[in-house]
Amino acid sequence: MTLPTVTWGTPGGPRALLVHGLSSESGSWWHLAPALVEEGWHVTAVDLRGHGAAARADSYALADYAGDLPRQGWDLVVGHSLGGASTVLAAQDAGFARRLVLLDPVLHVPAELWDETIADQVSELELTAETIAELKPHWHERDRAAKLEGVRAVHPDAVSRTFTDSGTWDIRSEAEALGVPTLIVSGDPEVYTMLAPETAARVAANPRVDYVIVPGTGHSPHRDRPDETMAVIREWLARG
Repeated sequence: MTLPTVTWGTPGGPRALLVHGLSSESGSWWHLAPALVEEGWHVTAVDLRGHGAAARADSYALADYAGDLPRQGWDLVVGHSLGGASTVLAAQDAGFARRLVLLDPVLHVPAELWDETIADQVSELELTAETIAELKPHWHERDRAAKLEGVRAVHPDAVSRTFTDSGTWDIRSEAEALGVPTLIVSGDPEVYTMLAPETAARVAANPRVDYVIVPGTGHSPHRDRPDETMAVIREWLARG
């Protein structure tokens, strides 16, 4: 599927691709994308199949999401949650990207948490402006608005079928085998994360992978503490 895109910055600089999470859309990058542009990046964000302005699909398996991502030899790909998982799978193709940043990527959903996780994700379809404000008072109002827009735009079947069409959710081995420099930015386990610390430790045993926890954040570090999250990314990118 050819995905709708939004771009920031002037062509000619290094190219970054941003991949959002489940029940979100390209507008969720309103803060991080301009921050990357200030660092000289030309930024493209996609709407995944069944999300935002993208078309509905016959299948919503992880492999489908990954297969849709444009193969353009990106200098950097940033993926959040489902977007992080899709990025890991796409990065199994040599030449997909030179570097990766994974924001609390969902690398494994244990069988004992399968039904609970699906129910939790489906429940987001009932979010309203009032409930988002209650649940995420620390988010910028534009993050709350973007999340609500993502929930309203996602095809409802896509949420549950992202799990059921995949059958299982375990890409730990693919993450452990990543062949390009990768930064994992995790939510704080003392708050909430969908990346188990033991899974992160396994992946970070790969010398190409760096693992950082942003204190006080949950599953969306770029929304919970955007400045701190961008500072972590900026410092890592500066290392080349």
